[in-house]
Amino acid sequence: MKTYVGIDNGVSGTIAVIKDGDVSFCETPVVKVQDYTKRKKMISRLDAVAFDLILSRLDANDSFIVIERPMINPTRFTATESAIRCHEAMLILIERRGLPYQFCDSREWQSKMLPKGCAGPDLKVMSKEIGNRLFPKFADVNHPDRDALLIAEWARRSNL
Repeated sequence: MKTYVGIDNGVSGTIAVIKDGDVSFCETPVVKVQDYTKRKKMISRLDAVAFDLILSRLDANDSFIVIERPMINPTRFTATESAIRCHEAMLILIERRGLPYQFCDSREWQSKMLPKGCAGPDLKVMSKEIGNRLFPKFADVNHPDRDALLIAEWARRSNL
């Protein structure tokens, strides 16, 4: 059986692993660190050690990772900078372990996993509702959506 990993990109994203009917789901591990500038500001970065521990449980011969492409929006530079920084750190660790992966746009998996016509704030609401219906053991997880679960399930159903 293939192991499917869904990654909802960004420091506020999630990671899901589906293997042989066993499903795991967690928030992307992050650490708070001093900003790179001289300003007194903290930023969130990928916790590379914790993320690498998740990857260490995968076998390159039977695992497939699907990563949602990070949002590129020049009007929201802070979110974009954070998402791209996290994305690059994840890619380095994934590639270092030789794990196969591909990118997907949110519309790709959403069109198959969410109701037609779902848009805007409804996307998060429906993601959580459908994710909880498909994977009820995560209904109590305090996160606004279940995107990584739905990405992994979409990959599994699509036989990627």
